Amino acid sequence: MFAGYLVTVSAVFALLEIQIEGAEGWARQLPTWRIQTPLTTKLLGARAITGYHVYIHVFVFLLAHLPFALRLIPFAWGGELRILAFLVLFWILEDFLWFVFNPAYGVSGFKRERVWWHAQSWWGFMPRDYWLFTPIGIGLYLLSYGI
Repeated sequence: MFAGYLVTVSAVFALLEIQIEGAEGWARQLPTWRIQTPLTTKLLGARAITGYHVYIHVFVFLLAHLPFALRLIPFAWGGELRILAFLVLFWILEDFLWFVFNPAYGVSGFKRERVWWHAQSWWGFMPRDYWLFTPIGIGLYLLSYGI
């Protein structure tokens, strides 16, 4: 259930984000504020922190916690870890599916030379973030059942 819902939600959000951004990734053409400092460059590479990304991440985070907020389920650390796992894996999968579904890229366009916002942190055949956060998301998910 977790994996199926993760794929479905990630795919729908990727399609929505393609409608918002078009061929220009990382909110390049959107009317949003941007912050880029030496620290953000070290952490995010060529990507600035944008208002679009800050608010969309906060919105998705809050929405994922809705069952706790509405008291549909009681708070439990296992549930919290599962939500955090979902969020981490959601953003990685959604990012990849953005390329897969985007007519300006497709799977063949998912490469360092075409993706300026990931180019500085590309390891092997995919961005560094995918390598770092996929095991973190899986670890959080597995840990959620141990609590």
